[in-house]
Amino acid sequence: MELVKNIFFNTDKLVENTKVKISYTGVLFQANSEEVFLHFGFGENWEQTADLKMEKTELGFQAEIELVESPLLNFCFKNENDEWDNNNNQNYIFPIEKIELSLVPLGDTDSLLPTKHLRKSYIISKKLKLAIYKIIHYLPKLISGNYKRKIANPDEQQ
Repeated sequence: MELVKNIFFNTDKLVENTKVKISYTGVLFQANSEEVFLHFGFGENWEQTADLKMEKTELGFQAEIELVESPLLNFCFKNENDEWDNNNNQNYIFPIEKIELSLVPLGDTDSLLPTKHLRKSYIISKKLKLAIYKIIHYLPKLISGNYKRKIANPDEQQ
């Protein structure tokens, strides 16, 4: 997903307590920098700041970070010559969403049992479709006498 020109994430949205891969193809990559560092922090006051060396690939520089419980992810980029890409002094700022608890199973795994029934009904429906296909395809041939059974070895004919 591209949120800003030349910055890509490997996910549709940033969610707290998950990992996200950031890919960068901005001015520092285009200027053939050998090393680019991701300088990042969280919240409006840039808490928990860190610098992370990004891996250079044919597709740009890439790094993976762990998102913490915070409303915002802030970052900018720096190369080996201390040249910065900080979005014209505004930095790159993205919202971090909270985990939706209604999607997380709580308690025991008994609540997951209906999936077994779904799987079983799926297999039964596949077998039923196959049986109907065979009846429609082979029954008229059997009735008309045009059905010939394949024999593995012709020498075994009587």
